[in-house]
Amino acid sequence: MNLETSPRLRDVKCLSPAGFHRMAYAEWGAPDNPRVLVCVHGLTRVGRDFDRLARALASHYRVVCPDVVGRGRSDWLRDPNYYVVPQYVADMAALIARLAVEEVDWVGTSMGGLIGIALAGQTEAPIRRLVINDVGPRLDAAALTRIGAYLGAPVSFATVDEAIDYVSVVAAPFGVKEREDWRELVEPALRREGERWRLHYDPRIAVPFKSVTPEGAAAAEAAMWNLYDAIRCPTLIVRGEHSDLLTRDTQAEMRSRGPRAEGAEVPGVGHAPTFMFEHEIALVRDFLLK
Repeated sequence: MNLETSPRLRDVKCLSPAGFHRMAYAEWGAPDNPRVLVCVHGLTRVGRDFDRLARALASHYRVVCPDVVGRGRSDWLRDPNYYVVPQYVADMAALIARLAVEEVDWVGTSMGGLIGIALAGQTEAPIRRLVINDVGPRLDAAALTRIGAYLGAPVSFATVDEAIDYVSVVAAPFGVKEREDWRELVEPALRREGERWRLHYDPRIAVPFKSVTPEGAAAAEAAMWNLYDAIRCPTLIVRGEHSDLLTRDTQAEMRSRGPRAEGAEVPGVGHAPTFMFEHEIALVRDFLLK
């Protein structure tokens, strides 16, 4: 049984067309374990979202949980137009090179799932097993509108508890019920600015998100389907029962093409399951270790 209660905090230099930037990551488990699991968070979240999953799997894996650039302890990009999946994929390639392994298993929530698809769909991809959490090549427009309504909003909080109140409303679909569970999710995703607390991400990540045209969205979906269809590794698609981002129809289509993925649904949860609770962790553990 793994008794590690806190991770090692490290970082890696990555490159965008605007210059170098630092991507931070948390690492759990034996540092010399050649079996590596990379866990990548959603759009406005941080790598510490996976603390419970990492603790549960650290006796089997070296678990690596990056803060995607612009989030958490990572740098902010000089040019916000590079807050896009191709840049994130390049950063993850740099991370895998830093880890000095030939292949990794991957758990990606929402944005992290899209990054996983984009990596796993490449020729000679380093992904051995892939878990896609509540996302797919086709994204529901109403959900994107909901996310866009709060993304990059200039909100700040007088106290951590005030931040918990806010996040527990905008992220209510996570399905988290207990305040202490919310606290565990919210505190690592805050930064102190003077007397106020702010969400720990660059609000300019909203720039490319809000500039997408219908034509651009259609082209991006087609490109993502092409990448998905090229995936050859074993794949699991997890969906929240009430998800407004990944519909049942899209999950069914993903199961019928490309890697012919396995599917699972988490009851009572929307977008997206947190993998904080044992029945959710079990879905990932059973798929990765079987």
